[in-house]
Amino acid sequence: MPTVAPLDLDGHCVAAVFLGDVPHFALADGTIHRLDHGHKTAQANDGLLAAFHDAADDRLITGGEDGKIFSVTAGGNAAELASAGKKWITSVAAGPQGAVAYASGRIAFVRFADGKTREFSHPRSVEGLAFSPKGMRFGVARYNGATLHFPATDGKPVELEWAGAHTGITFSPDGAFLVTTMQENALHGWKLADGKHMRMSGYPGKVKSLSWAPKGKWLASSGAPAAIVWPFSGKDGPMGKAPLELGTRGNAMVTSVACHPSQDVVAVGYDDGMVMAVRFADAKEVLLRRPGKGAITSMMWDKQERRVAFGSAAGDCGVIDISA
Repeated sequence: MPTVAPLDLDGHCVAAVFLGDVPHFALADGTIHRLDHGHKTAQANDGLLAAFHDAADDRLITGGEDGKIFSVTAGGNAAELASAGKKWITSVAAGPQGAVAYASGRIAFVRFADGKTREFSHPRSVEGLAFSPKGMRFGVARYNGATLHFPATDGKPVELEWAGAHTGITFSPDGAFLVTTMQENALHGWKLADGKHMRMSGYPGKVKSLSWAPKGKWLASSGAPAAIVWPFSGKDGPMGKAPLELGTRGNAMVTSVACHPSQDVVAVGYDDGMVMAVRFADAKEVLLRRPGKGAITSMMWDKQERRVAFGSAAGDCGVIDISA
C-alpha cells in the first residue's frame, strides 16, 4: 500500500514539483515550501499566479502579481530573472537553451539565457505559453486560436485560427502537434505539418490539466469524472479515435493529471483530494491517497518513478511513496 507523507499548508498550491529529489510546493502567496530533512520555506513572488517546471534545467519558473519572474532551484533558492514593472504576470514557460517566456496582458516576452529580452504584441490578451521541443519557437494561446513565434529570428509568426477563447497550450513531445485548452469544455489541436484541425470535445467541465505520456503517444486531460486520455500515436493524432476514460468516479471530477515518466500509467487527482494511479492497457486502478481537503491542483512524479508530489486548492500537500 502506498504511504503518504502529508504537508498541511494554508493556501492554494499552484505547483507541486521535484527539484533534484526534493519535493517543493509553490503557494499562491509566493512562498515555496519544501520537504528537505524537515519542512523549510523560501519566498519568491509577492502573490504567485503562474508556475512552470523547467525539466531541462531542473528549476521552477514563477510569475506573479508583483510583475517579477523567478527561477527557483533545488534547496528553495529563488533568483529574480526578469521584471515587467507593475504588470501581473499571468503565464510562464521555459524552453530550450535556458530561454523563458512570460506574459502580461497582450504582450508575450521571451528572455534568452544571456538576459536579452524580446516582446511580442497580440491584439487580445495572451492566455497561455509553451515552447516547442524542437527548435526555438513558442506558441501563444489567445482569443480565436494560437500564434507561433520564432524569437531567435525575425521569422513571420504563424497564425492558427479556431473560433473561441483558448486558455492554455502545449506541444506534443515530438513537436508534431499543438493542443489548446478552451474556455468552452473542449480541447482543440492542430497538426503542425499541414494545419489540420483536431477537435476533442464532450467534456462536462473545463480542462485545466494536461499531461503527455512518455514519447507523446497519449495526452491525458482533466475536466470529466475520469481522466480522458487521447491517442496520439497515429499521424493524424486522435481524429476518428475514441479516448480512454480512466479512473471513472460517479461523484467526483478529475482536476489534475500527471503521466508516469516511462510507463503508460497516469496519476489522477480529483476535486475531493483523492489520488489514483491507473494503467492505460487494462484500466487497473491503485488508490494512492484517500480523499482530503481541496481539489488536487498539481502533481509530479520524481525521477526514480517511486514518488508523487501533490498539492491542493486548500494547501493540503504531500508526497506519496508507491514503493512502500
